[in-house]
Amino acid sequence: MFDGFSAETLARIQFAFTVSFHIIFPAFSIGLASYLAVLNAQWLRTRDQVYLTLFNYWKKIFAVAFGMGVVSGIVMSYQFGTNWAVFSEKAGPVIGPLMAYEVLTAFFLEAGFLGIMLFGRDKVGEGLHMMATALVAIGTLTSATWILSVNSWMQTPAGYDINDLGQFIPVDWWAIVFNPSFTHRLAHMVLAAYLTTAFVVAGVAGWQLLRGRATDGTRKMFSMAMWMAAIVTPIQIFAGDSHGLNTLEHQPVKVMAMEGHFESHPDGAPLILFGFPNQKEKRVDYAIEIPKLSSLILKHDLNAPLDGLDTVPDDEEPPVAIVFWSFRVMVGIGFAMLGVGLWSLLQRMRGRLYTTTWLHRAAVVMGPTGFIAVLAGWITTEVGRQPYTVYGLLRTSDSLSPVEAPAVATSLIMFIVVYFFVFGAGTFYILRLMHKAPGAGTDDPTRAGPLRTAGIVPPAQYDASQPGKQGG
Repeated sequence: MFDGFSAETLARIQFAFTVSFHIIFPAFSIGLASYLAVLNAQWLRTRDQVYLTLFNYWKKIFAVAFGMGVVSGIVMSYQFGTNWAVFSEKAGPVIGPLMAYEVLTAFFLEAGFLGIMLFGRDKVGEGLHMMATALVAIGTLTSATWILSVNSWMQTPAGYDINDLGQFIPVDWWAIVFNPSFTHRLAHMVLAAYLTTAFVVAGVAGWQLLRGRATDGTRKMFSMAMWMAAIVTPIQIFAGDSHGLNTLEHQPVKVMAMEGHFESHPDGAPLILFGFPNQKEKRVDYAIEIPKLSSLILKHDLNAPLDGLDTVPDDEEPPVAIVFWSFRVMVGIGFAMLGVGLWSLLQRMRGRLYTTTWLHRAAVVMGPTGFIAVLAGWITTEVGRQPYTVYGLLRTSDSLSPVEAPAVATSLIMFIVVYFFVFGAGTFYILRLMHKAPGAGTDDPTRAGPLRTAGIVPPAQYDASQPGKQGG
């Protein structure tokens, strides 16, 4: 199946496969944890039953997504030892403590209070339950902070020295954690997580509205999701532009690949909207471009010069076609989200937010696009960093463990089979939960009491119509 692939290529495919599965769950759980905290706070503030119904609806989905995120993350970490041992040895003194901090501060916080959030409302009191819900949300954001710090250091290394063994050793932890691209990546990723969750919620609500389930719950979550889309998407576009300018400063080769600039442009670079990068011939075939717009976006000057890949040695170029197209997928979805958000504002002002069928259909179609945009963004980031694992300092080819290609291929096939079976089942279950309307089945009086172990008889109930007798 993977004949002809080198051990390095297979190891990269394996890591890309596992990280692609992993990232969609944290991207969802980060936003959903904050959404649950907002719903719970609104329930305590207003005592509107709709908020409690929505909280109970989405907490089940969060529990499943969180569990799959934890499992997929554990698998990823093992690859640092199996496939990328040289990278772990050289970069371990820097990234090892950062990842340990993520476990000690974020994962313990999430795991410690998750059970209270899911099951403790009637056991610990509303105040402590709200605190637990908020701490789970803070834990997910803290986890993202540490992981983004690790990844950002690999992109823009700072605060390090190199010892006689060729290891990166920490010199300034503040410079390591708050490296030049960290704040830009963190803001971009957290906003992406919020938008991903918002469009999943909007898609579920749109589906329920299209099926004639226009309950208070479906209307409320559709309204909240559309507010998020309308407000956060423009902020995300601004954050993405800021991130792009930071990338141009610290990783200009990645921007050259994103823009498809094989040639330098001394008098203003065009914005290539579409085309087919031909890395062998150093050109973009069938390019559709707008003259000088790339210089205006990146330098805020129509005539500003921009260097191209002709200034870079061939062995330091990333795979241009992958970076070029993944970037356009991400940006295209971002503007589609903006369009839906603005459309929802227009329909809200007209009083048609819950009756515009085409808007609900658009919400259903856009439901999974947040995941696609997150994956496209990570592909742009990680493939654009090639051929380095630590940008400009440690090549990917020098980071590999001394493993043979057949061994990596065998583990990759096992991952593919197990992942599609396990996470396919989990995703199917989440979709089953989403198919039901909020509050469906919760009015069944037989579910009001606690579950009992088989063989334990529930207490007899007094029958008011038969004085002196007890109901069975």
